[in-house]
Amino acid sequence: MRVVVIGASGHIGTYLVPRLVDAGHDVVAVSRGKREPYTPHGAWRRVTAVSADRDAEDADGTFGRRIADLEGDAVIDLICFEEASARHLAEALTGRVRHFLHCGTIWTHGPSARVPTTEDRPKRPLGEYGRRKAAIEAYLLERAHRDGFPATIVHPGHITGPGWVPVNPAGNVNPAVFQTLADGEELALPNFGMETVQHVHADDVARLFMDALATPSASVGESFHSVAAGALTLRGYAEAVAGWFGREARLTYLPWEQWRATVSEEDAAVTYDHIMYSPHCSMAKAERLLGHRPRYEALEAIEEAVDRLVRMGTITV
Repeated sequence: MRVVVIGASGHIGTYLVPRLVDAGHDVVAVSRGKREPYTPHGAWRRVTAVSADRDAEDADGTFGRRIADLEGDAVIDLICFEEASARHLAEALTGRVRHFLHCGTIWTHGPSARVPTTEDRPKRPLGEYGRRKAAIEAYLLERAHRDGFPATIVHPGHITGPGWVPVNPAGNVNPAVFQTLADGEELALPNFGMETVQHVHADDVARLFMDALATPSASVGESFHSVAAGALTLRGYAEAVAGWFGREARLTYLPWEQWRATVSEEDAAVTYDHIMYSPHCSMAKAERLLGHRPRYEALEAIEEAVDRLVRMGTITV
């Protein structure tokens, strides 16, 4: 098929675009053209690159027509964050695509009340980001069920992979946390370190998009989690990371209000988001309907990212 990928050079696109090319698809990669993929691949030489400023074109009402005019059989949207933008694009593509795949987030759920959380649990997101993505999901699924618009939603967890800093054992993205564990120094965790995070390797997210694209009869009108099987407690995560560096984790625990005073406001805000949700989502639906299983365990995915940070000099050993 001719597949248009919006946001092609980011975390997921780095792996998805080469997979699409290797599968024989004709790929159009749409991005702002300001970033190279995180990992080089020869497949990018066989891709048609299109530069577009989505925000500006959404504002003047031309983005949907621009994407429709690329005449893709399928469109994969990795960077939509507003319901109005999703509506604009879906309306422009109605009757013109065989499959539309949208990248959501497990943040459309609220905190896990029953674990593992399944896709059909009530959506009670806490923050503005989660609420906006939940609204997009609701709109696309309603269109799929009412009008037959061929929409599929993939909800990744904490995406990780070589080239960027994964969510760390303190629940934020400050690489200093990894450095502290590598040095064998004491690390304070909020509360008792029992809140959870749930990572996923970017390539496993790309694989799920591929599986959904290959099985429209099972994926259209559905949403799927994309996470590593099982969540990690902050405490267990920290102990594992320290072990990678031949250390034993030296952990202390502080009540939230005390802990937040030990880090920057930005780090505290990111940690708060993660521990308030403490996600633990199920992958059973993707396996049942698409035959999909993630290849990476959470710690395997994180270790690959941390190894790259060591080789880049972000973490010194």
